[in-house]
Amino acid sequence: MKKILEVKNITKIYKIYKNNFNRLKEIFTKKICHKEFISNKNISFDLYEGETLGIIGVNGAGKSTILKIIAGVIEPSSGEVVRHGRVTALLELGTGFNHEMSGYDNIYLNGTLIGMSNKEIDSKIKDIIAFSELGDYIYEPIKSYSSGMSMRLAFSIAIFSEPKILIVDEALSVGDAHFAAKCTKALRQRKEQNMSIIYVSHDLNSLKLLCDRVILLNHGEVAKEGMPEDVINSYNFLISKLNDADEKMSIKDDNKNSFGTFDVEITNVIIKGKDSNSNIISSGEEATIEVSILSKKDIPNMTVGIMIRDRFGQDIFGTNTYHHKLNIDFKANKEYVCNYKMPLNIGSGKYSITAAVHSEDTHLSNCSHWLDNAANFEIAGIVGEVFIGLCRLKPNIVFKKVDIK
Repeated sequence: MKKILEVKNITKIYKIYKNNFNRLKEIFTKKICHKEFISNKNISFDLYEGETLGIIGVNGAGKSTILKIIAGVIEPSSGEVVRHGRVTALLELGTGFNHEMSGYDNIYLNGTLIGMSNKEIDSKIKDIIAFSELGDYIYEPIKSYSSGMSMRLAFSIAIFSEPKILIVDEALSVGDAHFAAKCTKALRQRKEQNMSIIYVSHDLNSLKLLCDRVILLNHGEVAKEGMPEDVINSYNFLISKLNDADEKMSIKDDNKNSFGTFDVEITNVIIKGKDSNSNIISSGEEATIEVSILSKKDIPNMTVGIMIRDRFGQDIFGTNTYHHKLNIDFKANKEYVCNYKMPLNIGSGKYSITAAVHSEDTHLSNCSHWLDNAANFEIAGIVGEVFIGLCRLKPNIVFKKVDIK
């Protein structure tokens, strides 16, 4: 595969001064009057033609800094970025816009800033305006735009600038669901045309759907790189560990999809259809998900949860005992079974189950065990009315003749 971007040992160090006097004092006395903050440390990776690379990490992990360095907005303290083509970046909302000027005039301003010629903008301005769906607002000043409208215009300019590399940093989180879906579709189309994308988002489902590879940053360094689902599991462990004051959490050596304190451990997860008595189940058939658990100590007020995911790793349905107001107290050296019984009104395909034991409503609180890909099943065939899509909604359809007066 052809390399389109090379990031080589990038380090970015910021000098932090208590005040401006210390900054001046350092200049004239040559004495060090600052502290150093390392935002990025020896980050290296390549991006290939037509690839979508996701970057995730908790706040302060160094995501925005590395994106700005790749885009050329800031310079690294050391290291090198080699770009093989035009780079367009959607970073902070409104970057590259003059808020006193109209949206129309800002197309020329922003387009020029990202490397488009006036001739190129002339040939694409109708498409940019149409894609943005701003209508007559395109002639209004940017300062009158909502954040969603600004995002529409910025994304439209970026996508029609036809860059070799497009950097998208949380831009799709602003605005309505319709335009976000439209942007996602446009990104897929450009990807098929060999545009490379660097995508940063806290929406883990969109990362799984769009990305070929994901990098996890932690404290400015690359903590993990690989397939989206594997790296996102490591990210889930990382954010769970943030609340682990006693540092009891760990990842199992023999199963990287399994982590927690293991004070309470999930020993098995199985799913069976009522009629099929197997994990090959018809849509609409009642099924039971059975979670077997071993408690190693006394722990009150705990939660047992499940999540069903499709073959892309997207969350389809999740629930837990906390939301169902079931109070669970575990006793040391005792075994338990938690059964979830429900009709599986979902579309044909292959699915996986994630199970977890924690306190309160999410695994971010006292995570005893998180077990991803704990069981697999397949929906094959449909019981009842045929439907298309992911879920059966069972509408009540009324059709009648209307008399014309």
